[in-house]
Amino acid sequence: MAQRIGTASRHTSESKVDVTIDLDGTGKSDISTGVPFYDHML
Repeated sequence: MAQRIGTASRHTSESKVDVTIDLDGTGKSDISTGVPFYDHML
């Protein structure tokens, strides 16, 4: 079966967001915003 992975990127003058999601993954996440509070909330 093919892997079900989606990606999206959004770059503006104020921010850069890159997201990759694996629908058949383990449920673990790796979040790095550069702001520890945001990492915790996400």
